[in-house]
Amino acid sequence: MKKVIYILLLSAFVFNCNTSKPIVSNKNKSEKELAKTDNDTVTIANDALEYEIIIIEPGFNTWLLSRARPEGFYSQQYLETRNYIYVIEWNQRVLQPQRFDPNLYELQIDYRPDIDYGYEVNYKLFNYFTYFQLTYKQRLAGFVPRI
Repeated sequence: MKKVIYILLLSAFVFNCNTSKPIVSNKNKSEKELAKTDNDTVTIANDALEYEIIIIEPGFNTWLLSRARPEGFYSQQYLETRNYIYVIEWNQRVLQPQRFDPNLYELQIDYRPDIDYGYEVNYKLFNYFTYFQLTYKQRLAGFVPRI
């Protein structure tokens, strides 16, 4: 029994004794954070319809490329219907900061069902709502988010 304790103490000592790590300056850290933000910014724009969606969410772009269903999996009508329901719920939560976390629901989304935003916009917006629900453990409009 003493050998087991001695081995555990020795292994704990060996794992805890490592070389010192270099100190990262604030300038380098902010540049790294900026790069991370740039990589996690998704912009969707259409000059003809004069709209722009900017999604700045750490991890969303990676999630979209790795875990989301591929483009074409859902029909545009399905995406438009779900997005409209999600947007209504989202905007209601923005207007109730005492009930819902204002850090999660900051800005209203102007999404109108009479405008054809195209497949790409609806696809990315739908996947953002899915990502948001899974990441922050929220449920918009009673639908269980799934991939």
